[in-house]
Amino acid sequence: MTEFLVRCFIPNHDQLNDPEVRRRYGFLAGLVGICCNLFLCAGKFLAGFLFGSVAVMADAVNNLSDASSSIVTLLGFKLAAKPADAEHPFGHARMEYLSGLTVAVMILVIGLELAKSSVEKILHPQPVLFSLLTVSILAVSILLKLWMACFNRAIGKKIDSQSLIATAMDSRNDVITTSAVLIASIAEHISGLRLDGYIGLAVALFILYSGIGIVKDTVDPLLGEAPSPELVQELTRYITKADGVLGMHDLMVHDYGPGRRFASAHVEMSAGEDVLKSHDIIDDIEREVFACTGVQLVLHFDPIDDNNEQVNAHRQMMNQLILTIDPRLTLHDFRMVKGPGHTNLIFDVVVPSGFPLTDAQLTERIAQQAKQQDKNHYTVVTVDHSFVGQ
Repeated sequence: MTEFLVRCFIPNHDQLNDPEVRRRYGFLAGLVGICCNLFLCAGKFLAGFLFGSVAVMADAVNNLSDASSSIVTLLGFKLAAKPADAEHPFGHARMEYLSGLTVAVMILVIGLELAKSSVEKILHPQPVLFSLLTVSILAVSILLKLWMACFNRAIGKKIDSQSLIATAMDSRNDVITTSAVLIASIAEHISGLRLDGYIGLAVALFILYSGIGIVKDTVDPLLGEAPSPELVQELTRYITKADGVLGMHDLMVHDYGPGRRFASAHVEMSAGEDVLKSHDIIDDIEREVFACTGVQLVLHFDPIDDNNEQVNAHRQMMNQLILTIDPRLTLHDFRMVKGPGHTNLIFDVVVPSGFPLTDAQLTERIAQQAKQQDKNHYTVVTVDHSFVGQ
């Protein structure tokens, strides 16, 4: 069904790097969500009202919130597709994250209202009329929501949309909550226990829990979360596999929304190589990364004196030394300046997030261990902090 809808409503559906195609995917997902959720909301409200079930009506309100979420998602995709302008040179793709945040706030508000209604039903219970109509509507809802979860997840994966993947998770959660309402209706009919208010409260709490999760998922990229390990590994592979690249460091990735990622890094290359040749290699890396990943990469050239055996030996020695402190540490931009009384070893050390030592403690530890190797070694260390997480 998903492929059928995509082929019918999205021309050139296989051109996923085209912003217009991506926008059409978002519109399709939003329209499907609106139609399906309004259909479910109407059926559940009717059943809940006729048979006095606050749990069923709570589930109906949840579907109404999902329909509202789909509208916001639709608007988010439309605004995110706007081209860059003078005020927003990196485009408007982060509007997709803001639409997700709006949806999350709506879910939290509705969850609180449902919790209040359910507590009132617990304090003042009323009998719920059992009906095959209610059971049928809930069963249809479970099946439809299960399909919607698969539909949104498939499209979200295809266009790399965290907003649609979150919507898929929300639909999956709806399958769980609606199943709970259905089981409660049957159990109350069989046992006579007043379970409706309790199930309604459980549904409300589950909605609140989902809303908090969506808030986190949408706020993290707005605050500047670390890129995924998969993306870091992919960029590292493209950079380090190129001829002439001896190493890389200081990789930074900036996310301005889906399809709008920028990155920068330093590449170490031989100082003895022709500068124009090194420049061409860097240009080729940047073009390949953009063509294969969509990331706009800018590389900085760091010349390395790799023909001096004494410098190479000291570089290797310091590499091994810092690994004894912590195997996650990396060294770059190594230089050696020999003087009449001592030798300065100048380099940068990259530390991962959550590293237990302060910068001062780390530089002191390195200095002490370097002097143990040779009392005439003086270290001049700049501590860098990783921007990609480790």
